[in-house]
Formats: sequence, C-alpha cells, structure tokens
Amino acid sequence: MGSGMIRNDIWSPGIRRVLPAEEENEEDETFLERLIGLTEMLPEDFRNFGYNFGKFLSSKFKSLYNLSCLATWTLFSSSAILFAPMIIEVERSHVQESQRNQQKQVLLGPNATMTHMAGPGMAIAPSIQR
Repeated sequence: MGSGMIRNDIWSPGIRRVLPAEEENEEDETFLERLIGLTEMLPEDFRNFGYNFGKFLSSKFKSLYNLSCLATWTLFSSSAILFAPMIIEVERSHVQESQRNQQKQVLLGPNATMTHMAGPGMAIAPSIQR
C-alpha cells in the first residue's frame, strides 16, 4: 500500500474530481515549512524586526529568570542564617524543660507534674483515700 492509496481513500470522489491530479500526489507540508513559506512573503525589514524583537524578549526573560533565581537564593540563605540560631535556641529550651519535668516526675512521683501545671495560685484538691 503506497501513500497514494491512503490519500485516495481520504479524499471523497467529489473532491478528487475538483483537484488536479498533481495536487493529489504532493506531500503534505509540515507546520515549519508552511511558516517559512509564509515569512518569505513578508518584507525583509519586517522579518528582521520580528527576529530582533524575539531575541530581545528571549534575553529579557533569561535575565529575569536569573534575577529571580538569585533573589530566591539570597532570601532563603539569609533567612536560614538569621533564624537558625533562634530556632535552635527555642528547641534547646523545650528540651531542657521536658528534661526538668521528667526529672521532677522521677523524683517526686507522677502527681508532681500536675501541681506544676496547675500554676502558683491554683490548688489541687488532695486525693481521697478510703
């Protein structure tokens, strides 16, 4: 089966009668070939302007992308340098507090942490023994 057979199957009999025989056997153009053919109809100055404008836009988008990458890197590295010590210190104080609570619980028993959590002005009722 050649490409002519497939093409004849695509065209309806009415269209085959209207089209000249040489157009039936031509290969289909790709989009790029058709675009190049259309640009040849435009004046040289207009084509040069379009090319230069495309190059200009491309370079501006590249420089904008590079600038955004640099700004992002600067922002995240600066925030890590500025906030990392604070985060480490807060985490260290949490660990020390949990160690103190655990030590109190071991030394004074399980009710020691509950009295600590109640606060200085609040009293917890003693447990009733029967």
